[in-house]
Amino acid sequence: MSSQEEVKQLEARASAMEGEVKKLQKNMGDVEKFLASGESPHVAALKAENAKLEYQIMHLEKSIEEEKKRGACNSIRSSTHMTNMLGALRDTFNASIRIAFPELSATPKALVTVGKKGADYQCNSALGLAKDLKAVGVAKNPREIADALVKNCPPNELIEKMEVAGPGFINIFLKTSVISELFKEILTLGVRPPNVGPSRRVVIDYSSPNIAKQMHVGHLRSTVIGDCLSRILVFAGHDLLRLNHIGDWGTQFGMLIAHLEDKFPNYESESPPIGDLQSFYKESKKRFDDDEEFKKRAYKNVVALQTGDKKIRTGWQHICEISRVEFNEIYKRLGIKDLVERGESFYQPLMTQLVAELQQKGLVVEEEGCKIMHLKNQKVPLMLEKSVGGYTYDTSDMAAVRHRLREEKASWLIYVVDSGQGLHFQQVFEGARTAGFSDEHSRIEHVAFGLVLGEGKKKLKSRSGDTIKLKELLDEGLERSAEKLREKEREKVLTTDELEAARDAVAYGCIKYADLCHQRTHDYIFSFDKMLDDKGNTAVYLLYAFTRIQSIIRLAQSDSDALTQRAASSGIELGKPSEVKLAKHVLRFAEVIDRIHDDLLPHVLCEYLYDLCTCFTEFYDNCYCVEKDRETGKIKSINWSRILICEATARIMQKGLNLLGLKTVDRM
Repeated sequence: MSSQEEVKQLEARASAMEGEVKKLQKNMGDVEKFLASGESPHVAALKAENAKLEYQIMHLEKSIEEEKKRGACNSIRSSTHMTNMLGALRDTFNASIRIAFPELSATPKALVTVGKKGADYQCNSALGLAKDLKAVGVAKNPREIADALVKNCPPNELIEKMEVAGPGFINIFLKTSVISELFKEILTLGVRPPNVGPSRRVVIDYSSPNIAKQMHVGHLRSTVIGDCLSRILVFAGHDLLRLNHIGDWGTQFGMLIAHLEDKFPNYESESPPIGDLQSFYKESKKRFDDDEEFKKRAYKNVVALQTGDKKIRTGWQHICEISRVEFNEIYKRLGIKDLVERGESFYQPLMTQLVAELQQKGLVVEEEGCKIMHLKNQKVPLMLEKSVGGYTYDTSDMAAVRHRLREEKASWLIYVVDSGQGLHFQQVFEGARTAGFSDEHSRIEHVAFGLVLGEGKKKLKSRSGDTIKLKELLDEGLERSAEKLREKEREKVLTTDELEAARDAVAYGCIKYADLCHQRTHDYIFSFDKMLDDKGNTAVYLLYAFTRIQSIIRLAQSDSDALTQRAASSGIELGKPSEVKLAKHVLRFAEVIDRIHDDLLPHVLCEYLYDLCTCFTEFYDNCYCVEKDRETGKIKSINWSRILICEATARIMQKGLNLLGLKTVDRM
């Protein structure tokens, strides 16, 4: 849409509202004349009516100003953002509600959803508005309200027609010509994010393994969900800091360093060759439990570590570095990037400052020798300092919130941690509000998730009953993926490099997708057999669907660059119902990203991509793209409009899979 057309659309909205103002002003003038005549015995009632009319005028004039200020931001088209059709329709119906019902002081948000029974979208606001209007003394049935909303709907280039159905549902049908133009933009302008508002400084905390312990299956969900949300928020335009709050501090390091001193006494000058840190940890723990002298040395080492003893610090750094190498190997395999390590040790010096500030603000009380902080609406207080001295997880997490909001200048904090920590984070977030670290502009969220279960719906364990190591899980994924590809005899059509790339994409992709496709707050059952199935909502199915589209484009002897040029010089014809259906579903990508931006639920993207593959299959079954001669196998004709549809679908699929953290391959 041109800027001139945008202005006309906004002027139409403002003009409609100004018409309502004139009506109200006339009514108000009539009332004022009547009051001046002094003939009515109901002067008080009329004065009240007059005040009500004045308020309605003020409310409408404010709405007019808001519409004028929205300018191009409310425009359907943008060179930098993909059109959010659902968002654009909500804006339109929000304006319609303000125009049609100015008597509502707090205008409800329009309830627009994906449509049913042939409609593209549906506005379901009428039932709720009937209750709101009744509360201010206006009796209207939902059907009348729906008719009024349609009548007062500002112009929107997306809408072909609207129909009121049932008790007041408004069915919305989109213009195919506009869908075609928006669809073409995917090729000419690229896959862009929706407009989610101003960019924010976001700190997201995820993964968080413990030093001297191997990452296990329990770290999978935090790592995968955190990485996916990070990708989506960066795509949406936010300034992101990904933090890995590792467990690198505490009493366990005393025993580890004591064991290090005995096993590798020259560790200060020679890096200790610890081959298996997990075994090393178990050995030190056994000595700690069985040997009182060793336990005393361990406690002394903890004190020395906290006071900065150089030798003890060197031992601690060696142990951390060995773990760091192991963690980074896992992250490399999973494609986890830009994760900044900032462990518990980082916040140690900040905790003293925290407690001092809270004491100065009068928020700390001493009970039984402990320093605690009582919270509004929380039965359990924050434990800031133990009676024997020493800080707690409450203290370190409060110090982290304080640092992230003040020093990192973040306005949005996200903690991707299991559901079991829900109460703890409620307390910490309430503590941050009470202390004045956060305010009404701060968005602080605990992104909770459930457990990974085995086939028996119990915590996933190895055959020996131990927690499964993440490395072992990834190794098994590679083996099973390779076996699956061998079953399909893919080694006959793929090169060695292509086969290896396909194996890795399937192995790591299926593990990630199996986690992300479930509602994150629910537990899920881990099953390699199900996640490697090439039918149903699995990574394998999606990856195969993507390579299928790529093969169609190769058959047409074209590539992405050539198709971008072709799209710029020609249109996309959407004639058949399956073409229109696919194009509309592709364009829903923007509203899906917008929704995840709000509720941080990645499974919504998984559902969208699975439905997209289903739509594409229907399109491909009904619409030939490349026609071959049945006898010679030579290409007879190419429908370039449909090849462009394939390319746009592939680009959205690739971006969606990338946001989930899945790597695509062109051949599988």
